[in-house]
Amino acid sequence: MLTRLCYLTLLLLAFVPLINIRADDADFKAGYAQKDVTPQVPMPMWGYSARKDRMSEGSLDPLMAKAIVIEAQSDRVALVGLDMGRAPTTSMMEQIRAAIREKANVEHVLIVGSHTHHGPVLELTDREGFGKGRFDPAVGYLKTLPEMISSTIIEAASRLQPARIGITSADVPYNRNRHTKRNPPARDPLLAVIRFDDLDGKPIAILVNFAGHPVMTDGQILKFSADYPGYMMKHVEREMGAPCVFIQGASGDMSVNPVNTSGPKGFGTQLGQECVRLAQSIESTSPKRPSLKGRVDRFQFTTQIDLNNPAVLYAYGQAFFPELIRNFAEDFKDGMHPELNTILINREIAIVGGSGEFFCNHAVRLRERSYVKHTLFFGYCNGYMNYFPTIEAISEGGYGADAQMSPVQIGAGEEMMNQALMNIYSMLGKINEAKPN
Repeated sequence: MLTRLCYLTLLLLAFVPLINIRADDADFKAGYAQKDVTPQVPMPMWGYSARKDRMSEGSLDPLMAKAIVIEAQSDRVALVGLDMGRAPTTSMMEQIRAAIREKANVEHVLIVGSHTHHGPVLELTDREGFGKGRFDPAVGYLKTLPEMISSTIIEAASRLQPARIGITSADVPYNRNRHTKRNPPARDPLLAVIRFDDLDGKPIAILVNFAGHPVMTDGQILKFSADYPGYMMKHVEREMGAPCVFIQGASGDMSVNPVNTSGPKGFGTQLGQECVRLAQSIESTSPKRPSLKGRVDRFQFTTQIDLNNPAVLYAYGQAFFPELIRNFAEDFKDGMHPELNTILINREIAIVGGSGEFFCNHAVRLRERSYVKHTLFFGYCNGYMNYFPTIEAISEGGYGADAQMSPVQIGAGEEMMNQALMNIYSMLGKINEAKPN
């Protein structure tokens, strides 16, 4: 009898690790969904002032919203790649957040515009002089965009399944600094790939983070296009048999740098080949202690130019077009209020998202100061407040560092990165919790 009891005890003990592994597996989940969000009506196009209010003439390739929802324990975050020049407006973000919180229990969301210069203008609103009257079809499309994005996130949440995760990165030569005249020029060479797998190791989705302006499609072509990120994602999807989501980095001063290739398709394929190599090298694992923490900070900065001045508004309106500038001025009438999102996944992956075109050294220095295995920066995230150059870039002047294109007060980017760093260490329990702004 005693021998039999000992045998049963040993048998049960042998299965304890398996029981624990299954419990841990169930505590980390991932789900994916996508939606075609290409406008089906002519719209002003985002990205080049020379176009002014010229209307789009169809599309070269589709613009997509791609959502990965992650769950750790009962906390959820949505990581969304959007083939647009910028992230949704403040009003759109409020609608999206309300919908996904109510319908999918998703508390944290990072929606990142790829920054393609062949996407639609998102700033028009349903008011006379702000879009209504001249651009009614465009305004109608923009009213539907928040629901299209939120429904994609909700669908991804409905597809959550036990998952494994793996991440790797490499320094690549595929971007260059388009701004500085200093040597050596600042550059963010990081190409990071995250693979979300099911428990059998089959990819659920692949996320790619890279910094480089998607401006390779001829600006005279008035057709929507995802530019090189679209071709990169197609290549990865074809080779890996899984969806790919592109997340733009701190590319305010980063142009792409094709090596022995040209055009958006050639460069996108070249970058995609490197992404595939990295993705195939990843060995995903089930997190031992799944966790997810997030924080949103909103700042209030002064502006270097007076957007309440009619003469200033007129000059900007002539450079772009009046309806677009009136909406910008409405957003900035009481200063600039960029958003910072900080996410910590499994205490090993820190993600920082800023709502603008951050110069690359913001991301590089953040990684240098962040004692986490992997720190990724998402630009054009949850809004758009123009350029955030570094202080030394401002001292050089030039496009993107001048007050005309970067109206936010000097040092705003550094202040936001300092807050992100405090957030990361607070989430790790290394310092006292940072006080909200």
